[in-house]
Amino acid sequence: MRLTKSLSSRRGFTLIEILIVVVILGILAAIVIPQFANASTASKVSSVQTTAQTLRGAVQLYYYQHNDKLPPADQFWTLMTTQTDAQGNAYVVGTSTTGPFGPYVQSVPLNALNGSSTVIDAGLAPGSTCTTACAFEYEYSSGTGNGVVRGTGADFLTIVP
Repeated sequence: MRLTKSLSSRRGFTLIEILIVVVILGILAAIVIPQFANASTASKVSSVQTTAQTLRGAVQLYYYQHNDKLPPADQFWTLMTTQTDAQGNAYVVGTSTTGPFGPYVQSVPLNALNGSSTVIDAGLAPGSTCTTACAFEYEYSSGTGNGVVRGTGADFLTIVP
């Protein structure tokens, strides 16, 4: 009876086999990781589009409830997040007979692409872009705009439809 094993009967991986597996895993990681980054950006764009769509609906509801008047751009978040009467004044319980309207959004949303919540009146200069860190463009034009709200990209210049 032999007590020693031959070298050919040992089990395990050679250094070459392990290196090949590591190289293959590295190649797969190099292919997959950029796809995850693109998916993350796509989800942020989708979030901004959804937020802008929600704000467009809120602006339209405000418009119909406030005698065909758009909320002014400089008071946009105040009027969207508080209760108002039909004239757009802050509603105080017991002092108005017209009833409260709003709030149209529960809180001020952040733009997922740039982390801002600032709204600018893009209707005063059609085709203009943000010169400061703005999250949303709002076509107010001194009340004659169409109330469309669009998001901006991470660079604050790109418009997200």
